[in-house]
Amino acid sequence: MLSADLLTPGQLVICALLYAVALLWALMRVRWVELIADTRRHHLFFGSVFALFVLWLVRREFDNGLTVHFIGLTAVMLMLDWPLAIVAGSLAQLALCLLGLDDLAALGANGLLRILVPVGITLLLSRALESFQPRNLFLYIFVSGFFAAGLAAAATVLVGMGLLHWSGALQPPASFLELCGYLLLVMFPEGFINGTAVTALIVFHPDWVDTFDTDRYLQEPFDHDGKS
Repeated sequence: MLSADLLTPGQLVICALLYAVALLWALMRVRWVELIADTRRHHLFFGSVFALFVLWLVRREFDNGLTVHFIGLTAVMLMLDWPLAIVAGSLAQLALCLLGLDDLAALGANGLLRILVPVGITLLLSRALESFQPRNLFLYIFVSGFFAAGLAAAATVLVGMGLLHWSGALQPPASFLELCGYLLLVMFPEGFINGTAVTALIVFHPDWVDTFDTDRYLQEPFDHDGKS
């Protein structure tokens, strides 16, 4: 993630506005009555906040103000759906800022990178997959879990590089192959972590995954004549 010193004041304002609008929209779309009434949802939500907070503590900080860490929001988005995923990520990020581990002035920019972009990419791929209504469990795990997380990580890197190049704090890679190398370095670990988490949830607690259609994916395969 980024420190405020790496971005221009205009970029900080634009990112803060985009993040604020998205967070407000998410807060309006949360099913608050269901969240308050369902104890299991309480545990999943606050457990996700804590898990993201701990995951984001495992980081590599550079002297120039750049910080690299896993994201983990693909699994959270699939489990809680996008409104609660944005709120959970925002609470975890706020905790980092309050502890002085994140730059509060760059709250909007980091929220855009580590929350909005991953949630948006995962949501788009998940919705695209569901539009075909597949019955193959592997497709859900691979596309919505592994592939979506890897693509979300790549998109986050590209958006971050775009912001840094815009501010003049970063020179673009010398070649397309070099850029692909950077992207692959972040795609595979992020895809593995989220995909493994999604697989474990589907195997042991499929009812915890809000975006998972248990009736369609886990029903026995019957032919059109009703014979197994």
